[in-house]
Amino acid sequence: MAGNVYGLDLGTYEIKVYDKKKDAIWQEKNTIAMKGKKYIFATGNRAYEMFEKSPDDIEVVFPMKDGVIAHFDDMQYLLGTLLETERRFVWGAQYVIAVPTDVTEVEKKAFYDLVFHSEAKAKSVRIVERGLADAVGSGMDVLGEKGLFVANFGSSTTELSVLSQGGMVMNRLLKTGGEDFDSAVVSLVRHNMDFLIGASTAEKLRREFGVFDQSTDSSIRVAGRDLISGVPSQIDVSISLVRAAMKEPLEECVRAVRSMLERTPPDVRRAIMEIGICLTGGVANLRGLSTYLQESIGLPVIITPEPELCAVKGLQKIISDRDYYKRLTYSMLDEDYRWLR
Repeated sequence: MAGNVYGLDLGTYEIKVYDKKKDAIWQEKNTIAMKGKKYIFATGNRAYEMFEKSPDDIEVVFPMKDGVIAHFDDMQYLLGTLLETERRFVWGAQYVIAVPTDVTEVEKKAFYDLVFHSEAKAKSVRIVERGLADAVGSGMDVLGEKGLFVANFGSSTTELSVLSQGGMVMNRLLKTGGEDFDSAVVSLVRHNMDFLIGASTAEKLRREFGVFDQSTDSSIRVAGRDLISGVPSQIDVSISLVRAAMKEPLEECVRAVRSMLERTPPDVRRAIMEIGICLTGGVANLRGLSTYLQESIGLPVIITPEPELCAVKGLQKIISDRDYYKRLTYSMLDEDYRWLR
């Protein structure tokens, strides 16, 4: 494929980009820090450093929510700023964007418009379903396998995809992700211990304890605010409390996987039973998650190296392989999407 081509995986909290010319992947936080709700104070990684640490007059916002663009103008400003300051993009280039499948066509069109009408002045923009990009990035034979199951555990969503020979059989986007695990930990610590911790502290507890092993008596001392005295303090939070908090959102994900498997055509399901479930997304790194899912669902669960980069690595392969590019990507300027223009 001639010219400069970029692959974009726009997550709720992070933007991942593949640069074909440099054959490199880079990441930037999907964050804006605003002062007085008008003045843009910082963007990207600099803005994220202020999350839960900024003064009252600075608000840290995330332009995307639940896997889709929630604030189009803010997202377009952020993308434009990255184009200008990072100098990593070339005007008039081609773009391939990974998008969730289980969203409306209008929401998909927003991803297209975000790039096509940005300062990038894109020559062309093509779309690929994230489940397909994940499978390609995991090294699976997407075009040949009769049945594949990909579960992308992200920061705000869990995307479940059943694939067959290069096509999407079914897909479901759960509004449950890492931040829901963290919110559950914050709520249970507050309810049981009258103690308030931040989301970053809850995330630290989740990552440290994981979700499945034999340890039941560990604890970690964390900082927060005592809700009875109202003053900053420290407290020991036990592993059992953290895991109890995460139980409900985890069970919701397990129920969704089982439901999809039950509705999967028999031939496709038979192939999935042999191969197992491919686990991708940043939360896939959570210790013990694959073991928990495997024992709860009864199928092998495979985690590829750097699961958080599976989608953007898939974009890299799709951009570099003519057959993948032709069969897995499409343009929203095609006749099928004329009604959206």
